[in-house]
Order: sequence, then C-alpha cells, then structure tokens
Amino acid sequence: MNLSDLIASVLNVVWGPPMMVLLLGTGIFLTIRYKFLQIRGLKHGFGILSGKYDRERDPGEISHFQALTTALSATVGTGNIVGVAAAIMMGGPGAVFWMWVTAFFGMAVKFTSCTLAVRFRKVDESGVAHGGPMHYIEIGMGKKFKWLAVLYAVFTIIASFGIGNMFQINNVVVSLNFLIHGEQASGFTFNLIAGIVIAVLVGIVILGGIKKIGKATAKIVPFMAFFYIGAGLIIILKNLPAIPEVFLDIFYYAFHTPEAIGGGVLGTVIRHGVARGLFSNEAGLGSTAIAHGAAKTKEPVREGLVAMLEPFIDTIVICSITAFAILSSGVHEIANVKGELTALAFQSVLGPAGGRIVALGIIFFAFSTLISWPYYGDRASDYLFGEKAVKPYRFVFLAFIVLGAVTKINVVIGFSDIMNAMMALPNLIALIVLSPVVVKLSRDYFRRRKDQHF
Repeated sequence: MNLSDLIASVLNVVWGPPMMVLLLGTGIFLTIRYKFLQIRGLKHGFGILSGKYDRERDPGEISHFQALTTALSATVGTGNIVGVAAAIMMGGPGAVFWMWVTAFFGMAVKFTSCTLAVRFRKVDESGVAHGGPMHYIEIGMGKKFKWLAVLYAVFTIIASFGIGNMFQINNVVVSLNFLIHGEQASGFTFNLIAGIVIAVLVGIVILGGIKKIGKATAKIVPFMAFFYIGAGLIIILKNLPAIPEVFLDIFYYAFHTPEAIGGGVLGTVIRHGVARGLFSNEAGLGSTAIAHGAAKTKEPVREGLVAMLEPFIDTIVICSITAFAILSSGVHEIANVKGELTALAFQSVLGPAGGRIVALGIIFFAFSTLISWPYYGDRASDYLFGEKAVKPYRFVFLAFIVLGAVTKINVVIGFSDIMNAMMALPNLIALIVLSPVVVKLSRDYFRRRKDQHF
C-alpha cells in the first residue's frame, strides 16, 4: 500500500459514520440542553451584529462584526461551491435537507465553542487576545488536560498548511488560469507567478495581525457573499417555476430513496449531506472559536450568539443558493463531474459568463480563507511556543502558498483532512464537559437582559 492509499484508508475511518454521529450527536445534545437557543436567540444575534452592543473599552481586539466576518471568511470557501455539487452528485437532492439539519444543530455547537472561547480566554497587557479550544480545554477542564490542548494546537497548525493554505491556493490558481487562458492547462511559470502574487497580497494582510485581518474580512466577506448570492439568485429566478418541485425533491429524496433507508440511519443520502454540511461550516472543529476569542466584549454569551449565525449564513443561505441553482437548472441529471456542476448551472442561464462568475466566486472564497486560517495557526503557535513563534509561522505559511501553487497536493489535502478530524475530537470532548458552564452563563445573561442590567 502506497502513501496515498494509506491516507485514503485512514481518511475513510476518521471521517466515517462514527465521526459524523459524534459531531451531529453533540449538536443535538447541546440543542436540547439549551432549549433550542438557535431559534430563541437568532434575532438577538443579528441585533448584536448590528453594533448596538459594541463597547470600545471592552477587552479584545476586533468588533463582533469583524469576528464574524473573519470566521466566515475561513469557513465560506470552495466547499460552498464544489462541496455542495459533490453532495448532490453523490447523495441526490435529499442530501441538501441533511445539510440543513447539520447546520441547524451546528449552530448550537458554534454557540458553545465561541462562548467558551471568550469565557476562558487570556488578554495580555498589550491587549492581545489568546482564545480558542486550546485555552478553554486547559483552563476550563484543568491543567491535567493540557496534553489535550497541546494536541489540538498541533493539529491546528498542521491543518492550516493544508486545508487552510495549499488546497485554497490550488483552487485560486486553477480558477485564475480558467479566467485568463480558458480551458488550456496552465504551466509551472504561470502557477509560480500567481502563487508569489497571492502570497504577497496575503502577507500584506496577515502580517498585521488580527486587527488587520478583521478590517480586511469586514470588507471582503460582505462583497463576496452578495456577489455570489446575487448571481445565484439570477439563476434561481430564471428557473422560478421549477422551485416548488425542487423543494419537493429535497424533502422526498431525503427519506424515500433506497439509498436513504437501505443504509439505515447513515444511508448514502444522509452521509453525504451531513459530511458536506460539516465540512462547509466547520461546526465542531473549534477553529472559528479562535477568531471569536478576539472579539471586544465582556459577555461570552453575546459572542456565542454572533458565532451561532455562521452555520446559518454559510450553509442555510450560501450553500442553499448553490443547491437551488443546480437543482432548478436540472444539470445534476446530465453532468457527472462534481467540479463542473455548479459552473454548468450558471452557464445554463448566463452562458459563458456563468462559468467565469463561478471561477471568480472560487477565487474570492479561497482568498478569504487564505487570510483567515493563518490566524488560527499563529494562535496555536503562540500557545505552544510563545509570541516569538508567531512571525516565523506567518512567513512559513506564506512560503506554503507558493509551494501549493506549483504542487499536486492530493496527499497533503488528505492528511490535512485527517488533522481536521483530530481537531474535532478534543474540541467535542471539551464542549460536552464544559456545557454546564455555558448553561449557567446563558441563564445569567438572559436574566440580566430581561432586567436590562448591562
């Protein structure tokens, strides 16, 4: 067995049904424990996002909105375009329903991890925030679990070079080549130049730390989201008569196909819907809790409510746009290449311009991930080795962008996906163990909100 086959075998195990049951089961457990807070707290979450509760004097480095856009820029990626197409191709229309289910319960998971990130963070004398799973594992669960926190930080650093770097730049280079050269394959020189240019652009942002990252994502994320959503809505409106049937297909095939029931609870449809939903919004990995740990606030629950909006925006809104564009255009019935499915849906209405819009969407989404994921890696480096390790990490990250632009990286990506699963395990343990802390904080927060004691 070669290295590629070995990694594929391990990947099938770590991202198999047990992991999906654990991730989804944790979300269900937390949802019940918080009495469906993702419904009760949704309106207040958007209210916090508006800036109404921002206090400049509060500890932290970035606003609630900047924390959300930083986290979203890391989670809203190529999975929202290609990943949704893969789910539909492998699991049919019913997979979309299970993506929605995953996002709904993922909101409770995000709320928990990001509430804990603020509750157990450290803000040093210079005002720099140190938050995330490694800190709430060590501080919340106690020093005897520091080994678990160390493992999480190690897995985060390794994953950042793959899924947060090389995979993204590879997608950027492919899409840039399509925009410039059409279907003609790009050469080494083109890829190298593109990698260097993107590395310089990313470096301008990330070398300034979370404050500069937050300012950049606050501008990029709304633009790229509205750009892609707007283009997707054009496709959907053009195919508006087909939308009622699309809804019927999604709900019918979620339960009534042989694949959905033949494999029991984890049939083909459910497995692909849950898997793509989890990959898209990263609920359970704990990565975005690192960004939310830098928010300016004294109220952990308040930041948790903001973070809860991520799976809603990422999966229920943006992924649904992709899904409805594909299903309403009918291209899923004639195409068999997942990487082309979304482009074909856009081209069916907009012609050649549709493919270019999808390519631009991939570039925007992937670039935004490139400027946010290194923050997760540098906070993990800071946790393991101290502040002296942060700048070297950032420069190594930039070097990997260039490397990723000119390298075939299937093995690297598979290994990074394994690291993501390894990130999820210690984080989910901490979420379950520390959930009573979140229950107490939530009760106190909403009691004081009702009494208007802020």
